[in-house]
Amino acid sequence: AFTHTHPFRLHVVTWNVGTAEPPADVRSLLQLYSQPATDLFVIGLQEVNATPVRYISDLISEDSWSHLLMDTLAPMGYIKVTSVRMQGLLLILLAKQVHLPFIRDIQSTYTRTGLFGYWGNKGGVSVRFSFYGHMLCFLNCHLAAHMNYVLQRMDEFEYILDRQDFDMYNTPQVLDHKVVFCFGDLNFRIADHGMHFLRSSINNGRFNLLWNRDQLTMMKKKEPILQEFEEGPLCFKPTYKFDRFSETYDISGKKRKPAWTDRILWRIKPKATETEDENRLTSSSADDDEHPIKVTQEMYTCDVSYGVSDHKPVIATLNLEMRKNVETPLVTLTVEGHWSADEDATFTYTILENFESSTWDWIGLYKIGFKRASDYSTFAWVKDDEVAANGEVQMSKNELNLLAGDYVLGYYSTNMQTLVAFSPTFQVSLRKLTSVLAFGCTSLFSWLVWIQILESRQAVMEGLLPENINGYEK
Repeated sequence: AFTHTHPFRLHVVTWNVGTAEPPADVRSLLQLYSQPATDLFVIGLQEVNATPVRYISDLISEDSWSHLLMDTLAPMGYIKVTSVRMQGLLLILLAKQVHLPFIRDIQSTYTRTGLFGYWGNKGGVSVRFSFYGHMLCFLNCHLAAHMNYVLQRMDEFEYILDRQDFDMYNTPQVLDHKVVFCFGDLNFRIADHGMHFLRSSINNGRFNLLWNRDQLTMMKKKEPILQEFEEGPLCFKPTYKFDRFSETYDISGKKRKPAWTDRILWRIKPKATETEDENRLTSSSADDDEHPIKVTQEMYTCDVSYGVSDHKPVIATLNLEMRKNVETPLVTLTVEGHWSADEDATFTYTILENFESSTWDWIGLYKIGFKRASDYSTFAWVKDDEVAANGEVQMSKNELNLLAGDYVLGYYSTNMQTLVAFSPTFQVSLRKLTSVLAFGCTSLFSWLVWIQILESRQAVMEGLLPENINGYEK
């Protein structure tokens, strides 16, 4: 029987940022205006500044890279799903709001390999979740450096895959997932060739002359675990090592040889009975009789315009084509009537499917453009004593002293640690004239002054004007 599949666009970035602060603009890195629009952004960074003082401050308030990514993507309707940090390794995922109710069973973990595993300067961080019923895993790695450590890199890669465990009965390890995306500074080098041949091949765009001496390509021929992973052709400049703020390879005394250290791979879980895998370079598929899935790579490149690090970021755009095994949200939220900042507001929720709900679940009011689940304007607990299948919840007008604008309600599941449902977008209006008059603005002049104050406050809070009173900025 014919099964309707849906395409989902993934934008994956890996970048060793060399402890640098982020650049002012990452729009070209994220290719924000490409069509069709991206469904899921996956950004893996290595060597994020992780001095003890800086690392502790980042735990209290998110790091500068996460802030920049969220500030860039939130106005376009992308919301942070989750992130995981292990010292210099950071993995952050953001998705279109429409997908959040179908991203479930989110878990993350990490594995240290560097410095005997104590500090975590090398290793892997991963996030796994169910996406419309399909189990996906994203693994960001930073493996051992230097030309001669190719076997150690393989040992570390296998160690990470072996040690990463998830509290999921059907996918307890990374390779149990339907699709695995593995990326990072894998640190594989280009062996044997001298510097002159390397640079000549690169300058002439003849990258294919270097492929057969790329260590990862070489190891793939003899390591069964690597043979299950696929990668697009390396039709871009080696991404290491550059002089910072330039497109010139290392001219220091060390003169490190250029290499494709930064890579993006993927693996679709083979069928148990499969004895011969018809692998193709940029496309692969698996079909377990009921749930076909296909990954197609559209683009694999680096962006040499960014110079804050001695590595250039690598970007892959992939299409994930699959059937939606889950299409019903766990909860629906319905807004009752017109919402105004001077009236109590009512909404209802209905639990459509059983899930591990909690009396600590809450429903937040979010202004459109919010970045993450904690960015609510106000919230209400679902129910004091027990979570009913249907519920009516009120928000007091004292909690709705908000600016006018477009909002959504979001149901946050404490056990699932994610927003599992959203209401349709609706408007909250400013206080009515009668309420303004009730504050004592009894004359036309006073009313006009009050309206001007409201408009000024709105402009200040939306960043349109500085808050300036009598010539002094507050």
